[in-house]
Amino acid sequence: ADIIGKNHSLAMNIQAAQSLMSVVKSNLGPSGTMKMLVSGAGTIKITKDGKVLLDEMQIQHPTASIIARTATAQDDITGDGTTSNVLFTGELLRQSSRHLSEGLHPRVIVEGFELARDRCMKFVDEFKKDVSEEKLDNELLMNVAKSSLRTKVHQKLADHLSDIVVRAVKCIRRPKMPLDLHMVEIMHMVHKSDMDTRYINGLVLDHGARHPNMAKRSEDCYIFICNVSLEYEKSEVNAGFFYSNAEEREKQVAAERKFTDDKVKKIIQFKEKVCGDSKKGFILINQKGIDPLSLDLLQKAGIVGIRRAKRRNMERLSLACGGYAVNSVEDLDEKCLGHADLVYEHVLGEDKFTFVEGCKNAASCTVLINGPNDHTIRQIKDALRDGLRAVRNVMEDKAVIAGAGAFEIAAHNDLMKFKKTTKGRVKLGIDAFAHALLVIPKTLAENSGLDVQQAIIALMEQSNSEGNPRVGLDIATGKCLLPEDVGIWDNVRVKKQLLHLGSLVAMKLLLVDEVIRAGRKFNKAPADPNAPVM
Repeated sequence: ADIIGKNHSLAMNIQAAQSLMSVVKSNLGPSGTMKMLVSGAGTIKITKDGKVLLDEMQIQHPTASIIARTATAQDDITGDGTTSNVLFTGELLRQSSRHLSEGLHPRVIVEGFELARDRCMKFVDEFKKDVSEEKLDNELLMNVAKSSLRTKVHQKLADHLSDIVVRAVKCIRRPKMPLDLHMVEIMHMVHKSDMDTRYINGLVLDHGARHPNMAKRSEDCYIFICNVSLEYEKSEVNAGFFYSNAEEREKQVAAERKFTDDKVKKIIQFKEKVCGDSKKGFILINQKGIDPLSLDLLQKAGIVGIRRAKRRNMERLSLACGGYAVNSVEDLDEKCLGHADLVYEHVLGEDKFTFVEGCKNAASCTVLINGPNDHTIRQIKDALRDGLRAVRNVMEDKAVIAGAGAFEIAAHNDLMKFKKTTKGRVKLGIDAFAHALLVIPKTLAENSGLDVQQAIIALMEQSNSEGNPRVGLDIATGKCLLPEDVGIWDNVRVKKQLLHLGSLVAMKLLLVDEVIRAGRKFNKAPADPNAPVM
């Protein structure tokens, strides 16, 4: 078997972690640089979102792919912190390698890491700032969204998207109910610029009415959502019908058609009963089909019929407009109708979009992404996903934690005090863990073009002086600032996951002493099970 021996396997793991770290290092923070991903088909993606990068990059090395998978798992759980995770894991292994090269056993370092991690977890709870229900105001949520989005897209766009994200999450929020981000529909149109991305209090459907004469714009409308087939049905069983003359055939055709027409007529009667002589619009949105004859009947009655709406939009429609989806046209009741101020059709090239806007008490909404080309839209989509999760996390955690490297500096100082209370060799592990935490502020300083050593020393001096333990790095000047004054907030659960997952992977990799190629060799024939044992 192919075996990588004791000394080499540790060196290989540390090397892999450091090379992955050096790839994503330049992306951290608002002033990080971009990466351009080019697929085999030549499609381009420009991003500095760690998750997108690690997902799309082709990573061959087994150790590097473990670290990348862990970091993307962090993103799946909390929506942020991928780049930090890779940096923290890489730096933990780098700090350990100093002690390992002097002959220290990995187990001793791991014990120190475990103590340090548990201490840091407690420190998160001491350091975080609790936010009561009343204080969850727009300003705080905007600041959280900005802190997350500015690390993904340029500042002007990030501030524009932050407003959209906060409005969207507030729209779908229901007291004592879990937040379901699927209720925010994300639609995109390839036109205009990225700054034309907007929040719509309602829904955008990606198709339009199928009859050319139906109203393209209706105001003050009833929305009738149904799941009823309004098209000619073939019988389920194969049956033969026999007729002896042309009149009988005509009757038969009329009887077949009558079944569908009756359903359409019931809907038309319902519309007349509800609208009366008023100018109110009546929009029928059906999950199943509507055939041309039915569309014609509906159009003559002044109803806009939209067929084959997506199933996910049916749920969103009833949440956005009110009312509920109907499965039968018998005994229709006014309570099943929703309401929208404006329904209009927008044609873009060959695509039609139907906008349902101005819904009262909506519990579902749409973010319409505009952009000049596909890669801009993809970048905004990835950023929005993280922004929505960041705002949701604050609402669920009911707490925030100071950003701009403030937590890492404070945790480092706390671990240094904690180290004095421990005895024996575990001090070395705690020391390595404390220094590894500093990789975040160091990288922030480096990516902003500052002198790293000078910035870190200034931060340490400030945070050790009495009275201001919450100092962070001002990336514009390299001096210290108080993140809470400027509104730089991180999610508590992101920090907890970072400390937990980052240290977990580093500890597992440190305890690997041999790497063995497993599985059958392909060039050999499989062993014969009946052969005698030698």
